[in-house]
Formats: sequence, structure tokens, C-alpha cells
Amino acid sequence: MPIIKYEIYIEAPIEVCFDLARDIEVHMKTTNETKERAVAGRTTGLIEIGESVTWEAVHLGVKQRLTAKITEMERPYSFTDEMVKGAFHSFSHTHEFRTSGTGTIMKDTFSYKSPLGLLGVAADKLFLEKYMRNFIVNRANELKNIAESQRM
Repeated sequence: MPIIKYEIYIEAPIEVCFDLARDIEVHMKTTNETKERAVAGRTTGLIEIGESVTWEAVHLGVKQRLTAKITEMERPYSFTDEMVKGAFHSFSHTHEFRTSGTGTIMKDTFSYKSPLGLLGVAADKLFLEKYMRNFIVNRANELKNIAESQRM
């Protein structure tokens, strides 16, 4: 099961970073490349513990839907979303935030299990893990840009 970890420093308060990371409209802005949009469940505003959202997006050239539920939340330090339905066998994405100097360290930990047994493991090695890492990193950089532009 691949585990992707990524940390980024954001020059913004922890509360701002926490709320931006769980804001549905911001999520759509930070995932332009995959054309993500919320189509069911919580479709606007800040997602809360126990709520779910169904995303429709184009990944690897295939239009697909994925439903994730917020299973843990400790405001403003962390929240976890887990796949309820979608293309993966399973996934868990923990978002952690800690104050550092005048800003915030945001850490993503994304663990997933591909479908299709050995074929899925081969896909991980060939392209999927790299694709998912790039997705996590690009989204984190977009969140950083949005958070830091709000400070001006």
C-alpha cells in the first residue's frame, strides 16, 4: 500500500490553512487540471466531520466519481477523509497543520490501495504513485498560493 507524505510551509495562520484545505469551492479551484467538481453530498462551504462529498473528475483521461467522508477532525490541527466509494480499493488522506514561526506547516499523508490485485500493484510502480504524488503536491502548492495571497 503506497503512502505519500508531503509537507509545505505556508505563510498564513493555521486556522486559515485548515479552513482552506476543507473548503469545497477552494478544492475545485486547486484541482483545475482534473476538472474536479462536487456533485453530491456537501457541495459548497466547509466540509465537517461526518459529512461526505462526491467528486466528479477526469483522472488519467477517464471521467470518474469518488465519494469521500470526513472521519476525523481536530480543528485546526487535522482532519482525515476516507474513500467510501470510487476507483481505489481504499484510501485515507490525513491533513495535518502545525504553527511554525509566523506561518503553518501543512502535511498531507495519503495512503491508498489500488484495485485489481497484482495489476494494481504494477500500476502503482509504473505510474499511479507518481501521478498521485504530483496531484497532492500541486494541490498543496495551490493552497499555499491562495492562503498567502489572502494576507495582502
